[in-house]
Amino acid sequence: MASRITLKTPGEIAVMKENGKKLAEILTEVLEKIKPGLSTGEIDSWIEKGILLAGGQPSFKQVPNYHWSSCIGLNEEVVHSIPKKDKIIKEGDLLKIDLGMLWQGFHSDLSWTILVQSAKHEATPAERQVQESQRKFLDTGKKALAEAIKMAVPGNRVGHISQKIQEVVEGGGYYPVPILTGHGIGRKLHEEPFVPGVLLEKIEETPALVAGMTLAIEIIYGFGTGEVVLENDGWTVCTKDGKIAGLFEKTIAITEEGPLILTPVGEK
Repeated sequence: MASRITLKTPGEIAVMKENGKKLAEILTEVLEKIKPGLSTGEIDSWIEKGILLAGGQPSFKQVPNYHWSSCIGLNEEVVHSIPKKDKIIKEGDLLKIDLGMLWQGFHSDLSWTILVQSAKHEATPAERQVQESQRKFLDTGKKALAEAIKMAVPGNRVGHISQKIQEVVEGGGYYPVPILTGHGIGRKLHEEPFVPGVLLEKIEETPALVAGMTLAIEIIYGFGTGEVVLENDGWTVCTKDGKIAGLFEKTIAITEEGPLILTPVGEK
């Protein structure tokens, strides 16, 4: 497998860093505008406009038979959710936005999950209890991503990343989705190696991490189990038990100085 992993030069990583910065700015701007009553199709339109204004192309439109600039899921939807103009976001929804940009020959990939809330809405005690549970769920995903990225250093292996994701997610009382993984990224949106959210084999049997590798590390997890089902549209993946799911992803580069985050969202 290692022989098919494409290492990037410092110059190529610099291009990917600029790409990722632009993509992170697009997502940050979109997240600031999220409120109940918007449609996921409307959000997708904002994302496409932002990518085109940045001089890029939507990475996801490079995927055969996928015709949208992002994947936008709600609640029990895990990944690959198709944006729709009649799919309206409500107060208390968990909103997942996944987007990527092709810019100067290289891709970036980024996902984030938020709890949709309106400043005007006064939550009931029951709603506050649910919100507290949801925030704990999301905080665990963010922590898993941050801790997993720390593992992305030369001398470690992909298994160290997978092990850390599993440790943090299961430690929070939740469940990684074993069949959905992170991945290498570069001139192609999906490159080797795959980066699972669970340790599926001995760490020493997983690919070695070396400087020049670029990865999209993804935390894909459920509140209930890690089992998922594919919806009839052929794209949307949902939790089998109908409970909420979370998605957090950043594109990073492995350098001799340590992991370099290329899509800096939520860093403040």
